[in-house]
Amino acid sequence: MRYAIYFAPPADDRLSQVASRWLGRDAFTGKHLDPAPVEGIDKERLHALTADPRRYGFHGTLKAPFELAEGRSEDELLGIFECFAADLEPFVIPEIVLHQLGPFFALVPAAPSDDLQDLAEDAVHRFDPFRAPLSDADFARRKPETLPDRQRRYLKEWGYPYVFEEFQFHLTLTGPVPAEDAGAMRSALETTFAEHIGKPLHVTSVALFVEPERGAPFTVRSLLPLGSDTQRKIA
Repeated sequence: MRYAIYFAPPADDRLSQVASRWLGRDAFTGKHLDPAPVEGIDKERLHALTADPRRYGFHGTLKAPFELAEGRSEDELLGIFECFAADLEPFVIPEIVLHQLGPFFALVPAAPSDDLQDLAEDAVHRFDPFRAPLSDADFARRKPETLPDRQRRYLKEWGYPYVFEEFQFHLTLTGPVPAEDAGAMRSALETTFAEHIGKPLHVTSVALFVEPERGAPFTVRSLLPLGSDTQRKIA
């Protein structure tokens, strides 16, 4: 079993609903959804190109998936997660845009956000004591020999190479998209997310996701509003 600390909008948020349908799965309920047809990409092809983000659920990574360290429990993790959410204040990213990061597409901030950077750094520090060391297989899976020195060091120290200065917030919408499909994919995403592209993103909640076993779909274990000490919402 692995856990992850993500940004995710609430289940009833319009962005969550649009993204869940696009990906073909609702991470709050685990229900599979039928995406709208995409011109230029057939249904089976689209299903394959969204397989990776569908399994992880719609999210922006704050603390990458980790197994619990020896001596730590889920109840203890949930307790710290409640404190984490309660200590934070909501903020707004002024604009999000559609961007291609290498071969995959994502929604990203149009400009750097200090608030977002602080949130991610807090998550990395706050939850690292709960993280079991990476296995040799997990370490090798990240292909450390291909990483720059700082990313390789962060992978060893924090279990993930893209933290602190290397952090780049993104809401993943596809897996790797071949060049021949990129134009149709961009057009489909621009249409699907038209009401969100170029608009603010309100960061008002954080989520604890869980992967019951390796390779299983991630689901929302708990989603909490920022700055709230109310009882956690269990998905």
